[in-house]
Amino acid sequence: MVGGYATAPLQNGDTILLPERIGELTGLDGFGVGGELLATFLAAFVIGNLMLAMTGVAGPWAKRKITAAFTDRIAVNRLGPGGIFIILADAVRLLSKELVVPENADRPAYDLAPIVVAGSALLGFAVIPMGSGVHLADPEVGLAYVFAVSGIASLGLVMAGYSSANKYSLIGGLRAVAQNIAYEIPLVVTGMSVVIFAGTLQMSEIVAAQAEPLVSFAGLDIPRWYAVVNPFAFVLFLVANFAEVGRNPFDTPEAPTEIVAGYQTEYSSVYFVLIYLGEFLHIFLGGGIIATIFLGGPAGPGPAELGIVWFIVKIWAIFLLTQWLRSAVPRVRIDQLIEIGWKGLLVLSFANLILTAVIVGVLA
Repeated sequence: MVGGYATAPLQNGDTILLPERIGELTGLDGFGVGGELLATFLAAFVIGNLMLAMTGVAGPWAKRKITAAFTDRIAVNRLGPGGIFIILADAVRLLSKELVVPENADRPAYDLAPIVVAGSALLGFAVIPMGSGVHLADPEVGLAYVFAVSGIASLGLVMAGYSSANKYSLIGGLRAVAQNIAYEIPLVVTGMSVVIFAGTLQMSEIVAAQAEPLVSFAGLDIPRWYAVVNPFAFVLFLVANFAEVGRNPFDTPEAPTEIVAGYQTEYSSVYFVLIYLGEFLHIFLGGGIIATIFLGGPAGPGPAELGIVWFIVKIWAIFLLTQWLRSAVPRVRIDQLIEIGWKGLLVLSFANLILTAVIVGVLA
């Protein structure tokens, strides 16, 4: 524990990943490669279900309660304490509906799109260090990997748009890919400014670089989180991330008042559930990336065992911010959205990258 903040052993030689822990606890590490593969599968199952459980709470229940609080309305309150059982009711309702496929749909693209959208987000969590030993893999190119796999969602959105044989779906898919290209470049460039500070793409090392206190004042340690070191980059990354996950004011690919529901217009039943889950999984993945590279990852007050708790608190805080913006900020037009990305964020992200490189070079 450094300066009163919980820190896990994150040096590459000391890191114990979740598959290794499971292998030791279950004895699977004694069965060679097969045991290692099974332990890895179990670890992925644990992390995947943790994320799916949070998404299940966020989509049907938390989103409604938060929006109602901001707009002074009464949200779900009939099923269970605080309406929490709406999660089960919605699951039964949506999964029991008939799966209606457009007559001219281009299959199998229509069938694969929801899987691509949801699966790309789940793949990204593989390299996110969540604390308390919950970390599936720690490659040296972890940050590049998570940017790459999260970008696969753009392919799923385009597939959903063009394969639905619906003009509104096609417009939504085209908007989605235009938006993702316009904002993914500033997102990656801003992330590279963190890499310049940390000197590595490895997620655990980026967290470790933020472990020491930045400054102590009156007995209070201010952490060396990159959100504190470079708040300008933090704000840029937040805005680009909101556009990447399609939240207000950047939800033009769906835009219910313009194009019905965009790329998901023709989806129902389990396919709609997969796309809906994918949207919220990407919100949490974006929150996980932000927490890792700007907010110290699982670091927080108390013992290191609380790391997973602090990590979850941070990504839920990002989720709360997205819902706040959804209720408070009006949607921008598609031309304004593209202009903000190419003429605003792109220029500012490169300026931030150059300034960061100069500052780090002078200090070095």
